[in-house]
Amino acid sequence: MTFPATHEVFNQVPDLVPYPAGDDLALLEGLRREGAAWAEDDVRALGVRAGGVDAQDRGRLADEYPPVLHTHDRYGNRIDEVEFHPAWHDLMRVAVENGLHAAPWRDDRPGAHVARAAKFYVWGQADAGHMCPISMTYAAVPALRHAPDLAAVYEPLLAAPHYDFGLREPSTKRGLIAGMSMTEKQGGSDVRANTTAATRNADGTYTIVGHKWFTSAPMSDLFLTLANTAAGPTCFLLPRVLPDGTRNRIHLQRLKNKLGNKSNASSEIEYEGATGWLVGEEGRGVGTIIEMVNMTRLDCVIGSATGMRAATLRAVHHARHRSAFGALLVDQPLMRNVLADLVVETEAATTMMMRLAGATDRSAGDPQEAALRRIALAVTKYWVCKRAPAHSAEALECLGGNGYVEDSGMPRLYREAPLMSVWEGSGNVAALDALRAMVRQPDTVEAFFGELELARGADTRLDDAIARVGKELADLENVEYRARRIVELMALVLQGAQLVRHGHPAVADAFCASRLDRDWGIALGTLPVGVDTAAVLARIGG
Repeated sequence: MTFPATHEVFNQVPDLVPYPAGDDLALLEGLRREGAAWAEDDVRALGVRAGGVDAQDRGRLADEYPPVLHTHDRYGNRIDEVEFHPAWHDLMRVAVENGLHAAPWRDDRPGAHVARAAKFYVWGQADAGHMCPISMTYAAVPALRHAPDLAAVYEPLLAAPHYDFGLREPSTKRGLIAGMSMTEKQGGSDVRANTTAATRNADGTYTIVGHKWFTSAPMSDLFLTLANTAAGPTCFLLPRVLPDGTRNRIHLQRLKNKLGNKSNASSEIEYEGATGWLVGEEGRGVGTIIEMVNMTRLDCVIGSATGMRAATLRAVHHARHRSAFGALLVDQPLMRNVLADLVVETEAATTMMMRLAGATDRSAGDPQEAALRRIALAVTKYWVCKRAPAHSAEALECLGGNGYVEDSGMPRLYREAPLMSVWEGSGNVAALDALRAMVRQPDTVEAFFGELELARGADTRLDDAIARVGKELADLENVEYRARRIVELMALVLQGAQLVRHGHPAVADAFCASRLDRDWGIALGTLPVGVDTAAVLARIGG
């Protein structure tokens, strides 16, 4: 007997993978504009690799088979080792060999930080978790330079393009990875509530005792940490293996069971008489390690932009291939509104990310750029990282029930999205830091408005929003209570200024009409009538 077919597959979307992650107009335009056009071929090549079947599969495996902690060996000896899936090491190797971890510190070409940001953005589309130790290593170098003798030994190895995993004395390895350990259970972001203690030894080292609630990348070779001396919070360098080849007394208590970022090991540790070396001055640890925090905050912005791009690609790809009610989703007006809004949010984040990377390149020799970076990084960290979760949820919804299924990859992006807003200071911390910067460094305010001035006159909606920022900052009443409102507006105006000057006209128009002229609803997908959605969606290839 012959039965009729019951499982004919049709109206399903072909796999997005492989796709060229580097073929991103906003990214490439920023790369050229911010002085790193010389890196375009490398960015494109890495993008092909990132969007390829192999890298995407390795990212999935690293996430599905998270790291496992082994505190003791079979005989009861303390080993404090974390076992990773082989896919993790493959991802790390590519990232390090392509310089995502520290290339700008050994490359004196203009635009080195911009090139690295672009590569971080495209390769992060394979897996977000392993980018944490990559980011920590990048950020450790400027902090370590507060101890020139230590930097002379370790900086060349931190910047080396070699991934050399394993428990060995750092100076014997071909390349090093760095981690950071600041927060404690009673303090969180309030690092001055630190209870870890450091006691100076006769040989100039310090003995460190304490409990750290969150330590990034516990299998790193070196860690920067905060501990108290009599002078106050102080920064120290702790290797996992001491110069004599013995293990430092850094004991892993457990790995955190996190919402997302599953491929990365985040740990809770005890310093049980660990040995550390002073970085900077006693009592100045917060100021020393803030160098590291500022660099990782840039990577928070990049990470959020990366997630937005990956989510937008999947949403638009789905809509271009899925039919409902007699037409492709992408041709239906309301879906076009949603998709275009996703693109606008993504391009605003990417354009701002590249501007911050450019400021990082130029800040060493340009006080104006340094001041702008100080304020713009705090402002952008607050807003872009805050937008990512809502963006990923809306992009997931574009796929309907398919988006809620793990196979689509959207749940992984959704779980990852909140991390960037929490990491290196959650929303309130970032907003208050922006206010603090303006009070303590008035030149940051001048630099901020100087940047906006470059776009003044190009769009009346932007001009009006700039005036609103001035009024908000002139009113000091209840300023802390209003911090989020103020910083949000500052971030939107800064993004608008970048798009008006450098973005596609249709994207800039949509942004100014919705975000600045407030012709926009609360949800994404509420752009006003008149937005050129065809031109906006054409920005997404495929």
